[in-house]
Amino acid sequence: MYKLIKQDGRARRGEFSTPHGTIQTPVFMNVGTAAAIKGGISSVDLKSLKCQVELCNTYHLHLRPTDSVIYKMGGLHKFMNWDRPILTDSGGFQVFSLAKLRKIKEEGVYFSSHVDGRKIFMGPEESMRIQSNLGSTIAMAFDECVENPAEYSYSKQSCERTTRWLHRCIAEMNRLNSLETTINNKQMLFGINQGCTFDDLRVEHMKQIRELPLDGFAIGGLAVGEPTEVMYNIIEKVEPFMPEDKPRYLMGVGTPSNIIEAVYRGVDFFDCVMPSRNARHATIFTWNGIMHATNLKYELDERPLDPECDCPTCKNFSRSYIRHLFKADEQLAGRLAVTHNLYFYNTLMEKIREAIEKVEYEEFRRKYSKRLEQKLED
Repeated sequence: MYKLIKQDGRARRGEFSTPHGTIQTPVFMNVGTAAAIKGGISSVDLKSLKCQVELCNTYHLHLRPTDSVIYKMGGLHKFMNWDRPILTDSGGFQVFSLAKLRKIKEEGVYFSSHVDGRKIFMGPEESMRIQSNLGSTIAMAFDECVENPAEYSYSKQSCERTTRWLHRCIAEMNRLNSLETTINNKQMLFGINQGCTFDDLRVEHMKQIRELPLDGFAIGGLAVGEPTEVMYNIIEKVEPFMPEDKPRYLMGVGTPSNIIEAVYRGVDFFDCVMPSRNARHATIFTWNGIMHATNLKYELDERPLDPECDCPTCKNFSRSYIRHLFKADEQLAGRLAVTHNLYFYNTLMEKIREAIEKVEYEEFRRKYSKRLEQKLED
């Protein structure tokens, strides 16, 4: 259940109640694809980094250790020792992006595993069953992810197929949630809006799926190489047709500036591998811009990565030391950098929520949207 607490323009401050706790929105979901954050961050660490929701991936967990193993271990929450909400991606994006050989049919997608090449089939029912075995808080509907740019005619057919698949996802989840053997029989389901970069397809698809009994709605198929302005335009076109009493999730986004701009346009949920991936390559987000921790100018720099940050890394280690760790190829470098970036992102969401509550979001956006994407000067 979503409760709107405050609205400032289109920016929304809310709460989303789930079987595993209440999520304060806007929220950034920390990405633990294979039930772990890359960079050596455990679920115990995540609590100290202000993480509210962890995102795990159906496709990867289905391949290893397999969802049947996780089911036998009592579900993802028990398996990874995390008692807060978990959202599982449907696996659709990975099927379409990782599987070189795939065949899309009405029943689903036939493809080869990118791990060992074995033949796999996944359709709406299979995705729901896997996610039910995982026992996540929120499951994502299985959709068709179309590459951008795409032909209008194919995009339209794809939207229609995604809608048909969504009906099947709903029916299968209702069946699974009625079983006594289901780990989480209160599992929630989000539908996904598709339509590539065609305004009319996006709007029409949103009009169709908003009528269905879903717990939230995502905008998918963006942040895949199209210009940022195109992504913002799609959000602006679709948002007026999204239910006001349900969360809005922009999948796979993004940079701090992307998040600030999308919140401004009415989005509530975000996820992205960027903070952890960039951190492992020594790219650090700070309140005054983006820094590259291996730069020579930090060789004798005693300051923390960000003097305005109170994360465990910034409270205990210098830029000089972290630069040394990266240069020496020490694993600790990645762990300390990922710790900082995740803390930064989660703190960013705190500040966003506070600015909306104070009806100061426009001022916050003006101050930080450009600043956070520039190169750190000092």
